[in-house]
Amino acid sequence: MDDYEEFISRVKDIHKIGALQGHLGWDQETIMPAKGAQSRGEILSWLAKEQHSRTIDPSLGELIERLSKNTNLNQDQKSNLKEIKRRYEKARKLPSDFVAQFAKTKSEALLSWQQARAESDFSMFQDKLQELVDMTKKKIQYYGVETTPYDVLLDEFEVGMTVEDYDPLFDGLKKRLVPLLQKIINAKKTNPDPELPKEMVFSIEGQTEFCTKVSQAMGFDFEAGRMDASTHPFSAGLWPGDTRFTTRFDEKDPFSCLYAVMHETGHALYEQGLSLEHSFTPRGDAVSLGVHESQSRFWENQIGRTPSFWQVALPWFKEQFPDSPDWSPEDLNKIANSVTPGFIRVEADEVTYNLHVMLRYEIEKKIFNEGLKVEDLPKAWNSMFEEWFDIKVPNDTLGCLQDIHWSMAAFGYFPTYTLGNLYASQLLQAMSRELGDIDEIIQSGDWSSLLDWLRPKIHHQGSKWTPSELIEKATGMPPSPEPFLQYVEEKYSNLYNLG
Repeated sequence: MDDYEEFISRVKDIHKIGALQGHLGWDQETIMPAKGAQSRGEILSWLAKEQHSRTIDPSLGELIERLSKNTNLNQDQKSNLKEIKRRYEKARKLPSDFVAQFAKTKSEALLSWQQARAESDFSMFQDKLQELVDMTKKKIQYYGVETTPYDVLLDEFEVGMTVEDYDPLFDGLKKRLVPLLQKIINAKKTNPDPELPKEMVFSIEGQTEFCTKVSQAMGFDFEAGRMDASTHPFSAGLWPGDTRFTTRFDEKDPFSCLYAVMHETGHALYEQGLSLEHSFTPRGDAVSLGVHESQSRFWENQIGRTPSFWQVALPWFKEQFPDSPDWSPEDLNKIANSVTPGFIRVEADEVTYNLHVMLRYEIEKKIFNEGLKVEDLPKAWNSMFEEWFDIKVPNDTLGCLQDIHWSMAAFGYFPTYTLGNLYASQLLQAMSRELGDIDEIIQSGDWSSLLDWLRPKIHHQGSKWTPSELIEKATGMPPSPEPFLQYVEEKYSNLYNLG
């Protein structure tokens, strides 16, 4: 066995442990009995420690060192080597016992968050969140700080991105989005949006059937995956042939389920489209969360929130909900795109969505760069939210407990959602140039050409290139916020007749 074969064999074993962690994590969020939490935490802790010990094995380091001098590696091999070297060097800075304890604490915190969210009582989650924040600060110390502590966390989810990158990006978006939002609010005073009937009930069974049909039309292979319910929708590409996603249901609002399903199916299509040849290696992984989010936001918004989508989906909707009003595709599209400052990020319109992301980004900066205390987090959240959105947060469930991310210590994750919006618009622009009128394709009911375009340009590439290289190769230009801003300004100016 030559060096690369031994290297990649070890890498695949490490990835398989990660797949087991993912499977147990999915189970924990969907069907695990509450009393299984303690044992599950211990198992996840053991797996994390085992994966970490294999990652920092000195003999793996020796292989990496020898392969780094090998000039005969192809691009796929170089991609694997580069990423594993990065992970190896980071992992060596963390003690194994710390990694194991962190995994156990995250498992315990998830249950604590679920209970606190159900009761709308932050105090039930506060102690566990404090532990996670303390451990995250300890992790930052282990890694070492070159600029700001928060940069260490941002780099975990989008390699190379820092506060210096995000601050001007968010400032630029805010300068264009806030005036657009104000124009829309003024327009709604004389021409209010249509609304769902308050007295109508949309059954969970009907929503499940409708959303399953939409997911199938998008191209999701249900023989290689499944849909379930969870507190917070998510997608998990466990291993080849097994990709799972979840949604949640509100019997008064079927759009909550629909767009969660379209969003998570977008993620799941990416996972189902990754190269089988490179399974269980970095080359066979999605390249970044930003690119991952581009896939979910593309399907959710740029396909799902269009009149063309509703021309196709309206008959499916009426089949499940025959007592609904005699809506036109344009009516449903207007409801789906209604711009209303609201509490819930995952249900936010495209104009306000990035403001939700920015708020979380600013709070995380306060925690890790400015010393905001965990006990003061709800107060800080509520104050900033009222200042930004001009509405008061009525309870913790609609406020700082709404997202699952902090229970997983995923600090630094939220900004990747905005990157996903930017990438998605850039991909749509390039797709339109190559395929023609996207609305006509959507209206045809056969969306396979959209997925066929994404497969070779994004999905099959895995982590062969950096995110910026991948987007530039797919679209012909470096990542830029301008396509998103043009898209959202044009779309909502037309919807609200802003002129």
